[in-house]
Amino acid sequence: MSASGGTKAIVAALGANLSIAVAKFVAFAFSGSSSMLAEGVHSVADSGNQALLLLGRKRSERKASEEHPFGYGRERYIYSFLVAIVLFSVGGLFALYEGYQKIKHPHDLDHWYWPVGVLVFAIIAEIFSFRTAIKESNEIRGGQSWTAFVRRAKAPELPVVLLEDLGALVGLVLALAGVGLALLTGDPVWDGVGTVCIGVLLVVIAVVLAVETKSLLLGESAAPEALTRIREAIVDGERVTRIIHMRTLHLGPEELLVAAKIAVESHESAAEVARAIDEAETRVREAVPIARVIYLEPDIYRTDAAKAV
Repeated sequence: MSASGGTKAIVAALGANLSIAVAKFVAFAFSGSSSMLAEGVHSVADSGNQALLLLGRKRSERKASEEHPFGYGRERYIYSFLVAIVLFSVGGLFALYEGYQKIKHPHDLDHWYWPVGVLVFAIIAEIFSFRTAIKESNEIRGGQSWTAFVRRAKAPELPVVLLEDLGALVGLVLALAGVGLALLTGDPVWDGVGTVCIGVLLVVIAVVLAVETKSLLLGESAAPEALTRIREAIVDGERVTRIIHMRTLHLGPEELLVAAKIAVESHESAAEVARAIDEAETRVREAVPIARVIYLEPDIYRTDAAKAV
């Protein structure tokens, strides 16, 4: 993912959420709608999440140090995991609590046109943000389905923004349905029901984000197509005859570690082996540019030793 593309989607979502949050709190102040309060907190949480994503991206750009020789690329994963926690606690749990209170102690809506007008405005703003995230994602998604893209993406920002925007749109529809049913039936309990539905939605999205980001934090290998290109690049059939075993690990979204034991001919000199390793590293970097840290260990291929790895 290009840095500009991811940042553009985050900034678009941040601007939309800040404006929507202000509008929702104004609507809550005039109407007393719990759905509006829950949605307002949701938008504040989303705004904070986008700020966390921007901060994580900025901190990940720091140069490697003696204490962190492989750099700070994984900071983007850490901040994305924090986003899931914020969405779960501040967004989801608060909405569930507020909805429960509204169902237990219902009260009529005042100035109903405020929440309805704000929800329509918020839906339009979120559609703009969601459209931007979809456009940026399509540039790197390729032929993957949306589910596969969210699950396999090594750069966490776009999947996070996509899920947040999707959750925001569905939440706004739920809030509009709750307010509408409360007005049509004269029963304000429906406003609380809509709020509870919003809470459940946010909790589910937060859990999905947490699970996917946890996998990135633990360390994921290169994508299957990248693995194929790396294997083809290492073996030239002359000096490097085969790969005995290989491991890859994402140090960050745009930085990949490649470690492999490669088979060379037993009659080659040390200088020839060194030249073969240098050439293999060059081929790998040309095939997969994000393969920035490469360790190749030469060995003589033995069937029994290879099976033991």
